[in-house]
Amino acid sequence: MDNLKTKTFLTARWEDLIMANYSVSPEILLPYLPKGVELDLFEGKAYVSLVGFMFKSTRLFGIPIPLMGTFEEINLRFYVRRKDGDTFKRGVVFINETVPYKIVAFIANKLYKEHYISIPTKSKIGISNAVKTVNFQWKPKTGWNKITITTNNISAPMMGNSIEEFIFEHYYGYTRVSDNQTQEYRVNHPRWNINQVLSSDIHCDFRAMYGNNFAFLSDTEPDSVIFAEGSDVSVDWKRRDI
Repeated sequence: MDNLKTKTFLTARWEDLIMANYSVSPEILLPYLPKGVELDLFEGKAYVSLVGFMFKSTRLFGIPIPLMGTFEEINLRFYVRRKDGDTFKRGVVFINETVPYKIVAFIANKLYKEHYISIPTKSKIGISNAVKTVNFQWKPKTGWNKITITTNNISAPMMGNSIEEFIFEHYYGYTRVSDNQTQEYRVNHPRWNINQVLSSDIHCDFRAMYGNNFAFLSDTEPDSVIFAEGSDVSVDWKRRDI
């Protein structure tokens, strides 16, 4: 695979991205923190995000995935940064990523040592002149979970130093391969515009999905729910051990 190290691993469109953001005690996240990075805070708070979005037109090394190029992904992630010279690289760590196809989960886990699982998912997106409704559902053993929002149809740039900018402007992924090994990779996409979220409805069995440490979030209202229509993205093949 040496000849692939400088190539793009994945290209796709990420669309209809919902981020429900919960402030949590930093101590909850420390067991999941990869070596070489530190928690990235917003106004002194650590956040996890319950994320739903559509993967579309997915290609691996430029090759389409037959019959499985479009699917929902649900994930739980938190935010970190790494000092690199005089700057900080800002990235995310995934607690879990959920997709409907076992082969997609297998490839991601095998090639990139990620934390994917495969369970049933579905989505419904409706658009009218005034609003857009986006619904993602996923089914652990305890039954269907969901995240639903209504948003206006007007996209606008994110404000600087806003929660939206903090959540969306993390362009690196960090994977804890072992206690002593962390891998860094780059995700490429333009700065997204956002739409105002008018209402949201979340039902998630956090214990069933993400373990006892996050069970309390099932009864917690998110600090914010934000939405972006998304764009084309790419994920670099080359990973850096840090």
